[in-house]
Order: sequence, then structure tokens, then C-alpha cells
Amino acid sequence: MLKNLLRVALRNFKRDIWYSLLNILGLTIGITFSLFLIFYIKDELSYDRYHEKADRIYRINGYAKEPDKDEMKWAFTQFPLGPTLKNEYPEVEEAVRFVNVNKTMYKNGDLRFYEEKIFYTDSSIFRVFTYPFIEGDPKTALVAPNSMVLTQSLAEKYFGKNKSAVGKSLQNGNGDVFKITGVIKDVPKNSHLTFNALISITTLPKDFANNWGGFGFFNYVLLKPNVNAAQFEKKLLPMYDKYMAPIFAQYNIKIHYGVQPITAIHLHSDLQGEPEELGSMSYIYIFSAVALFMIIIACINYMNLTTARSARRAKEIGIRKVTGSSKSQLVAQFLVESILTALFALLLSIGFIALFLSTFNAVAGKFITFSTLFQPGTLLILLLIVLLVGLLGGSYPAFYLSKFNPVHVLKGNLSKGSSNVVLRRTLVVVQFTISMIMLICTWVVYGQLQYLRSKDLGFNREHVLSLTANTNKDIRSSIVAFKNEMKNKPGVLTASTAEATPGKGINFQLFTIQTNKGHEDKGVDVYGVDEDYFKTLGIQIKRGRNFSGLPDTLHSIIVNESMAKEFGWDEPLGKRVTFPGDTSGNYFEVVGVIKDFNQKSLYNPITPLILYYRPNSNNIQLKLDGKNIAGTIASIEKTWKSTFPELPFQYTFLDQDFDSQYAADQKRGKIFVTFSILTILITCLGLLGLVAFTTQQRQKEISIRKIMGAGVGQIVPLITTNFVVLVGISCLVAFPVAYWFMYKWLQIFTYNTGLSVTPFLMSALVVLLITLLTVTFHTVKAAIANPVKSLRTE
Repeated sequence: MLKNLLRVALRNFKRDIWYSLLNILGLTIGITFSLFLIFYIKDELSYDRYHEKADRIYRINGYAKEPDKDEMKWAFTQFPLGPTLKNEYPEVEEAVRFVNVNKTMYKNGDLRFYEEKIFYTDSSIFRVFTYPFIEGDPKTALVAPNSMVLTQSLAEKYFGKNKSAVGKSLQNGNGDVFKITGVIKDVPKNSHLTFNALISITTLPKDFANNWGGFGFFNYVLLKPNVNAAQFEKKLLPMYDKYMAPIFAQYNIKIHYGVQPITAIHLHSDLQGEPEELGSMSYIYIFSAVALFMIIIACINYMNLTTARSARRAKEIGIRKVTGSSKSQLVAQFLVESILTALFALLLSIGFIALFLSTFNAVAGKFITFSTLFQPGTLLILLLIVLLVGLLGGSYPAFYLSKFNPVHVLKGNLSKGSSNVVLRRTLVVVQFTISMIMLICTWVVYGQLQYLRSKDLGFNREHVLSLTANTNKDIRSSIVAFKNEMKNKPGVLTASTAEATPGKGINFQLFTIQTNKGHEDKGVDVYGVDEDYFKTLGIQIKRGRNFSGLPDTLHSIIVNESMAKEFGWDEPLGKRVTFPGDTSGNYFEVVGVIKDFNQKSLYNPITPLILYYRPNSNNIQLKLDGKNIAGTIASIEKTWKSTFPELPFQYTFLDQDFDSQYAADQKRGKIFVTFSILTILITCLGLLGLVAFTTQQRQKEISIRKIMGAGVGQIVPLITTNFVVLVGISCLVAFPVAYWFMYKWLQIFTYNTGLSVTPFLMSALVVLLITLLTVTFHTVKAAIANPVKSLRTE
């Protein structure tokens, strides 16, 4: 029975090869790119699940509340928290801290590189997290001070491939020597915290071991089996009174901790200070819907193309029925053909995935391998897709074609046996609606991402080159010499130094601030700059003056407009700021006010900012004139190597640094745009099927009208009017759905484009034009056909 069904199905494929290929093409596109989205979703959901004890590992987050301000949410907490939790809470099996090492140069002989993503950490790390060792003993690797564990990539970078690194050493720019005690496999990319090397936390000085006032450290705990995390979190509330109240209560600052599973961090965190780019659960829902939509549209296409071909198989069905075939046998025949078509499409999809996987990884920022296809979970998904597409796509044609009345179809009256117009039009409305929703969303997403890139940020980020002379040695005289030489170098307009730049991490410090109502203790962003910083970045001084030099070092500050507004300073010049509890009489005085600029990304509002005078910082900014940038950089490199012979020459551009904050959204935006275009393409194939079916159904009517004298201009509106109505119905459904989704999405940005009517009207116009072009083509084709061919059976 099955063998016969397969044989007949293959004969039908061969008999109408172009129709079969069109069907397979539509399904292939839908399946291929749905699988890409499924791979993306699986990868996003897999973050941190590779740890053997992932279900018991939690990060401790910090929450601080100042009076009259929103709660501050931090992924980091205090240094002594981890050991305290291990010692005082029986629920905690192990505790691990991560302390970030700033960008630092390391060297082995003549090899010198700046390295980031290096952390001090506790020796208990390997009892909590799963990082397989290649060399060394995880029990002792990070016990002794100045011990260092490298990832495989970093070990090969400094010591070569297939060579042992254990027992050797690396030296940093300060002359500190670290003994290599272990090499581990590279940290998987699907991790919320990645690193290139680890240093024993016992290397750090003991000065801040009991400092409960300083935040900036990642703390993790491994809870014992069957511990309720929510109850454990409640038990942490008394820690404020015990350890933090003596420091923060006098400033009316309340602090508490949150306990977050590490498997939830990537998709669910909304905290400041995350070590890596975060994902978004909303995008998981969106991409899941898009993947499902693509499958559904591909299935609708199959239905429409199959029913459009019904006239060519009607007599076959009639003869089969007359010769004794039952309805169930006919249904089985069409379902087998459908499943076989889906299987062919799946095989083609696997080939397309192999071909385009590297491109998809580049766009999505993923590292998905082809072997992912053959994982048990993926194979199950592939099987379900074949069955879903085969049964869903083939069910309607199977039942529709199998119910034909053999008397009618053998007489050529197909229309009498096939009148389910409402369902077919409903399917097209579904296709149009999905396509229009995705077009509207694509328009809004693209517009918002472009807005992020082009919005006036209050500073000039173009052609600003950033360099870091990162070492703890006193190289201020060298920085002065380098900066002065840069000011006189052709191609360099100006040079400055600062502790931070827009887009980079800055300090958050508690100050006692003079207001019209007295003095208030408030936390404010702060960092140091020199007198050339504002000129280099094009930041406008609105009131007062710029820093003038060394006399400003311990006394003067410049604030932004938000600072003056926050504290009600009608006349900000001369206002004073001190450190809390400072009774020495020292103070900082406001000497200037700068125009607000976006120090942080556009996800964040502009907040009060204090800039103090700090000449010759390690971070150097050079404003280039934009002409012959490559030649200017080569000249800068030559000067750098003569001034800092031991430091590698590594630079970035400020605009790239700032835009990197939106890298994750840019990647997801590209994915969304690409798949929206593909959805339109698949919809066009479906529209092609329905128009072909409709013109086929009305061919005799068109022929009779033509014989009676109707022209093409009178015949075309007969078909196009119906489809214009379907587009209108789709707009009624798509507009409110798209508006709701995009309104919610835009709320994650403090600065956004808002929603205008343009994306809605333009999307509707695109769908309408595609529809009219397709319908008009087929209608004109039917209208100019020889009427004798369609009427000869009468």
C-alpha cells in the first residue's frame, strides 16, 4: 500500500516537474530560515546550562535605593559578601567572587599584548563552575598568590600550539610575575561571563577585605541541593543592618540583595554592570513567532498551489473514484505526496543551511556549527517540521480534492465541485496580515536603530581615536610628552586625556551637595578629564569656564546641565560639593557648566555628572582631521613606539566604542529585516498560487466576457478588486497588532523615534503594490488567452 502511494507520488512529481519544484522551493525557503531562527533561539536559551551544577548556581545582585530616586540595580556587590555567605549561611555550599582586572599588558619574551576579560577569582571556582582542564590540577590551581590559569586560546597565543604552558610565567606591565598553574578549554560563547585568564584572588592586597561600602565585584553561590532560592533571598535581608547600615543609613540609602539563577541572567537581567551583552526574552518570543509564521505561510503556499493545480488532477480523481478508490485512499495519496514534498524540501534546506550557516553566524553574532543539526533535540525538531508541514500543508488539499464529485469533474464542471472560497481567502488574509506586521515592525526597528546611530549625543564622536597607556608605573611625564607631540602632528587637530570617555564605564560616587534647601547626600557619576577634553569631543561649555590647569586639581569641578537642574541650582557657579563626612574643610567648587551629552547609551537618560581636573590620565583621545587617516595613524604609531617602547599600539575609535553598546540590537535588527524580506518572498509565492487558482476558476467567465466584447481594462478589475479588499481586511488586523508590539518594544529605549503613520501606510502600500502586480499579470494573461481553448469542452 505505502509502496504504491510513494510510486504514484513520484510519478506525479515527474509529470509536472515545474509545479513540483515551485512547491518544494516555497517549502525549502520556509523550512531553511525557520531552522536558522530555531538554532538562534536554542542558542539563546542554552546560556550557562553547560555547567554541571547550573541548577544550583546563583548570582547575588545588589539593589540600592536613595530617597526620591529610582532604585539602582547592579549585577555586582561587595568584596566580602562571598566568604560571609559561605561562613554564615548553611544553605551555601560554595561561594565564588570575580574581580575584573583592567585592560593590562602581559608579556612573554618579545610577545606583548594588551589583555581584557581577566579576573581575580577564588580557588573554589572549579568546584562550582564547569571549566574542563587541559593541564593542571583544579584543586590547587588558584590557591597560591600570583597563580594564573589560562584558556587554551591565550596559552597558545603566548606559548604556542601543542606546547605545555604549566610551570611557565607571564609578566604584566608593572613587573608582577604570574605562574601558570593550569590551562582550561575556552569558555563557551553561550556564557553570561567569559574570560581569557583567571588569577588567584589571594594575589590581591588585604586592604578591602572587609569593605562593605565598595561595590563592583561579582558574587556567586552554589546552594545545597533542595534549597529554596526565594526563601534564601529573604534570609539575606538582615545583612543590611549587620554590615551596611553603619555606612549607608546616615545617607538614607537602603540596600538589599537579590538571588538570580545564572541560567536566567542572559535573557532576563535588567541590571547595570553586566559583564557581557545580554539577550532579550522578548526577541525569543518574536523570533519564535516569526519561525512559526514562516512555516505557516509555507504551508498556506502549498495549499494554494495544490488547489490551483486541482483542475489538472480533477479527472484523475474522478476516474479513481469511479474505479473504486475510497476517500480515505485519496486522502492518504495526497498526504503522502505532501509529506514527500516536505521531505525533499528538508533535504534541500540542510544543503542551504550548510551553505549559508557562516553568513548567518556573522549576521547574528553566533557560533553555531553544522553538527547542531544532528543533535538529538534538533533531529526531533526536523522530524516534527516534516510532519507539521506535510500534514498541515497537505490536509486541506487532500480533503478538498478527495471530495470532488466524479460526475461533475468528468464533465469538466470543476467549479461545481470546488467552492470553498472563504477558506482560501482567509488563508491569504492570514498571509497578508503576517507579512504586513513584519513589514511594519521592520520599518520601526530599522528606524529606531538608525536613530540610535545618528542622534545628536551632545558631543562629536567622529574621527576621535582612543589610546590607552595602561600600566601602573608612573608614566605621566611620557604621557605629557606624547600628548604635546600629538598637538603638533599633521592630521591631529587636538589631543586630550581622561579617565573615561562616552560609552565607557565611569565611577559612581557619594557626595554631599549644596542645594537651596541645605546639603544633600547623593550619588553622582564622576570622572577626571584635562583642559583639552571638551575641545577634543566638541562638548559645549554653557556657563562659566573650562579648567585652566594645575590650580584646578584639588578644588574645581565642572558639572552638566542635568546636575544643575537636579539640585535646583539657578546659579550653579560657586556651588560646593564635598565628600560625605569630610570635616577638613576641603571642598570642590563648580567653575563651569557643560551642555548635556549622552555619557551612557540611549537606553539610559542623561543623569547628573561631575567632571574634576585630572591631567595626564592613561586614556588618550586624539581628534583627527579625517584626511588620510591611515597615514596619520601610521605616524601616531611611530611616535607611540618611541614614547612607550614597552606598550603595544592598540587603538579604537570613539564612535565604534559608543555604538558597540547597541551591537546586540543591531544584530537582532539585521536578523529581523532579513527574515521579513523572506516572509514577503514566501507570501508572493502563495499569492502566485491563489491568483493562478482564481484565474483558472474564472477562465471560462473571462473567455465569455471577452467574446461578448469586454476589453482587458474591463476584465482586470474583476479579479483585482477582490484582492484589494483582502489587503484592506489585512490592514484592519495587522495595524493594531503591530502597533501594540512596537509600542512595547520602543519603551525599552529612553530615547526613541515614537510611532508615526508612515511605517503603517508604507507597509500597506508595499503589500498592495505586490498584490496588484501579481494579480494584474495573471489576469492580463488570462484575458489575452484564446477563449476557444477554455470553452472547447462546452
